[in-house]
Amino acid sequence: MDVTGLLDTATEAAMAAGPRLREAFRSRPQITTKRDFHDPVTEHDRAAEETIRAVITARRPGGAIVGEEGGETGSGEVRWYVDPIDGTANFAAGLPFFCVSIAASVRGELVAGVVYDPIREDMFTASTEGAWCDGKPIRSEGATRDREAMLLSSYPTPLDLEAEGEEALRRYGRFVGSFAAVRRPGSAALKLAHVAAGWSDAAYGTHSHPWDVAAGALLVRQAGGVYLGDPLAKGDYLAHVGGFDLKNSALAEVLPG
Repeated sequence: MDVTGLLDTATEAAMAAGPRLREAFRSRPQITTKRDFHDPVTEHDRAAEETIRAVITARRPGGAIVGEEGGETGSGEVRWYVDPIDGTANFAAGLPFFCVSIAASVRGELVAGVVYDPIREDMFTASTEGAWCDGKPIRSEGATRDREAMLLSSYPTPLDLEAEGEEALRRYGRFVGSFAAVRRPGSAALKLAHVAAGWSDAAYGTHSHPWDVAAGALLVRQAGGVYLGDPLAKGDYLAHVGGFDLKNSALAEVLPG
């Protein structure tokens, strides 16, 4: 298995989308919506995915590509999961917390992943060999308990509020009361990359797709952190730095099934 080649391809594809995203950032692009008005998309999402697909197809023909905007195309033992802009709402508004996320799996096993922050130009990469940021090894280390920890979470989302009602707000209140700080930065992939690097201590999300979390999950695990949930299926996820006391955390009540 050419893991290095897969990672190099993912890195090249992510970087290829960078110039357009940097140029368009804070241009207030026109927004259309998908599921509802909470789910925006811009022309730059679609264009960036086309660029990424072109690089992958040229470098590694014969696989399947599963993209947020373009759906699934192709077939083969290698599957690529592509989110051209994870955090579109942030990108469209001019908030610098979004990224390109690309992961590759072989026969159902994640083997390579890239999370690229085009504004800060941080390149997070992971493979079966380890995890890195800008070529330097990273370790998922930080706080050991809630009262010292930074939690990154977009919970409750509108879908959570619809399904759980006031209980979602009460649970969010327990998070706020338990953790040293809770932030809602708005990009699952970049949240996971920050946990992998030890820049934050935990991340929790619901209703995520593989293109949102596959690369970030590999980063966390290969950096020595913990990722719970199936990154190759739609669902919830929970991640934390190594050594964190999840058993006695407020997050213990939302462990993914």
